[in-house]
Amino acid sequence: MFKQILGKLPKKPSSAKFWDNGESQAPDNNNHEVSSQRSSSNGDNLASLSVDALPRLKDVSISEKQELFLKKLRLCCVVFDFAAEPQLNLKEKEIKRQTLLEVVDYVISSGNGKFPEPVIQEATRMVSANLFSNPHQQQWKNKTTPEAGDLEEQEEGSLNPSWPHLQIVYEFLLRIVASPNTDAKISKKYIDHTFVLKLLDLFDSEDFREREYLKTILHRIYGRFMVHRPFIRKTMNNILYDFILETGKHSGIAEFLEVLGSIINGFALPLKEEHKLFLTRVLVPLHKLKCLPNYHQQLSYCVIQFVEKDCKLADTVIKGLLKYWPVTNSSKEIMFLNELEEILEATQLAEFERCMVPLSRQIAQCLSSSHFQVAERALYLWNNDHVSNLVRHNSRIILPIVFPALEKNGSSHWNQAVKNLTENVLKVLSDTNPELFEECLRKFQEDQQNAEDNKKKNGETWRQLEEIVASMAK
Repeated sequence: MFKQILGKLPKKPSSAKFWDNGESQAPDNNNHEVSSQRSSSNGDNLASLSVDALPRLKDVSISEKQELFLKKLRLCCVVFDFAAEPQLNLKEKEIKRQTLLEVVDYVISSGNGKFPEPVIQEATRMVSANLFSNPHQQQWKNKTTPEAGDLEEQEEGSLNPSWPHLQIVYEFLLRIVASPNTDAKISKKYIDHTFVLKLLDLFDSEDFREREYLKTILHRIYGRFMVHRPFIRKTMNNILYDFILETGKHSGIAEFLEVLGSIINGFALPLKEEHKLFLTRVLVPLHKLKCLPNYHQQLSYCVIQFVEKDCKLADTVIKGLLKYWPVTNSSKEIMFLNELEEILEATQLAEFERCMVPLSRQIAQCLSSSHFQVAERALYLWNNDHVSNLVRHNSRIILPIVFPALEKNGSSHWNQAVKNLTENVLKVLSDTNPELFEECLRKFQEDQQNAEDNKKKNGETWRQLEEIVASMAK
């Protein structure tokens, strides 16, 4: 793609009148044009740099601005190494930074005229050179992660050393994509599938600042270029599939899901089958990953968006949560219970009845948890009016399932707060349906008595066996 763009570059800039509606505010420093020559012995190091002064955009006539702007974009294609050689070419690095600031400012302050094709072409070439074709970027990404013991080194290692330039490049791309002066029909020739694919690959950056910019830019591209929408969704699906089924490692899942949350919010009704498959094959299985806390808030929002759009999906989502319910991780259990409550708030009675039995069994297990926060969070479900209403309509099925756990909590749980909450829930259940409550209490007492009798019987059997073995030994 990069070679194709270079091949399409015009030998001379267009002489057409450049877009402008006044003078842009440029930085105080004069900008320069940099042409780099590579060393024959080491292609990654800049052997020599020639610096030619360029006038500021506001100091030239309107007819000369397009050619000067293109020259400044070409200047910004020069890439410097901030990681291995941070003190090298400091002057040239500052020249590039000031030039980047000026081109961003000029895009912001441009008038109502549309950007001509040579500008879009050179702009995407500059962005590609800095983001996609930068060898120093790749070296930084492949760098060995610091030891887990030194948190300070980890935080420093996750920040891109090229950020002084990259931040402005990302800002430039964002301004170009979002600008009303950008013609989507022209831009889609250069911001094509290859460009979008490389942009999506950058989401795996360890630098959170980079991911924040990428998230905003991707959202703008999705909203501006309708032709790219199916491709973006498909590519994001593939990246998430790879994360779920293969690697289990990716730095940008939270940002992906945040973008997807906005996309899902715009889905038309009735939902397409491909969107429902995305829910069941991607969003629900994302709950099983160990790194769920890193993106659970965004994932929960996406799932709830689906349920709110189509309440019939609640049954599918709840059964999916039960399938991946954590067994030994208490913090994840609390996350699941938080998400479950939000889903139940959007669940209608018919859908709830299809999954209430396995759901009630799981809630009973949470109520019996020795981890007081899990038991406490499960008890708080009864504070939700909609959830309480769903339980009340199906109390004859649900109460016998959860009653033993509630009764044991009230009498023997070690945490006083859990005991107090349990007593409140039992009182609510007793007031709602006294006859059913008494029936469940009687059944529980019978089961407890039978368990005690069986325990005594088993103890007596073992005692007799011990006596037989002792007599045989004599």
